[in-house]
Amino acid sequence: MIQVDGVKRAYGAIQALNGISFEVKAGEIVGLLGPNGAGKSTTIKILTGFLHPDEGTVRIDGLDVLTQTQQVQRNIGYLAENTPLYPTLSVQTYLKWIADMREVPTNDQRKLISDAVIATGLQNHLTRPIAQLSKGYRQRVGLAQAILHKPKLLILDEPTVGLDPTQIVEIRGLIKRLAEHSTILFSSHILSEVEAVCDRVIIIMNGQIRADARLDDLSATTNAVIVLSDPVDGVETALMALDGVSAVQAFHAHGGYLGYRVIADRDICPTIYDLAKQNGYPLRELRPDTLTLEAFFNQLATSA
Repeated sequence: MIQVDGVKRAYGAIQALNGISFEVKAGEIVGLLGPNGAGKSTTIKILTGFLHPDEGTVRIDGLDVLTQTQQVQRNIGYLAENTPLYPTLSVQTYLKWIADMREVPTNDQRKLISDAVIATGLQNHLTRPIAQLSKGYRQRVGLAQAILHKPKLLILDEPTVGLDPTQIVEIRGLIKRLAEHSTILFSSHILSEVEAVCDRVIIIMNGQIRADARLDDLSATTNAVIVLSDPVDGVETALMALDGVSAVQAFHAHGGYLGYRVIADRDICPTIYDLAKQNGYPLRELRPDTLTLEAFFNQLATSA
């Protein structure tokens, strides 16, 4: 659905993108992450045809964004971070205007607008001026306009910023439902949102792609966590002596129990279990360690 190859873009002396390349398959929900100034907004502007790269190629559903811009834009739904809504218009008037602007055939408009309204839960707010809606419902209107024409690609830029926890959960569910019919590129600073919604992440830092992987692969490690019900002398030394272990980090686990994080270059849990069984350790917990997206992101940021 998305093919980006060797894209560069500079603003004067500032190199916003430095030769990035990635692909997104149809049906994926992909998170685009990065700190402020990393190049996320520039990437989105190039994908949507609002900005041309200095070098490289971009194709959306097989179409060249540079030479077939309008055709590409017809296949994209876009929710900007600050959705440009018209506060004096009612919801239904605004969506009708969007349909006209997108040149949706008149005979199809009623059905498409109705589908978008039902998908975003706006049925009871159609006649209300947008200015009278809460932040969450204004965000729903923004999503409704983005999906009204049933786009193949949906680009969402910070779709949950400013929403309360209940609204965030609702928008998460909506995004997952939308993925049944559209490929979704999801840009956010909120890492927990990306973990909750996306299948895969692309992390941009300093204009370069630092990571591109499925979330399941990022969280998987060969490290282990062992928690004991009571202190035992010599445990840390015994763990460190295991083959493949490079470090053992003691910590206080939930409930005040003593825990150890074992850093290893292979799946070390079975070996630790055998060690605990042979020595009669009061084993409370033994599990593979997992790396959160936040921890992975911070590792990249500190090593940049």
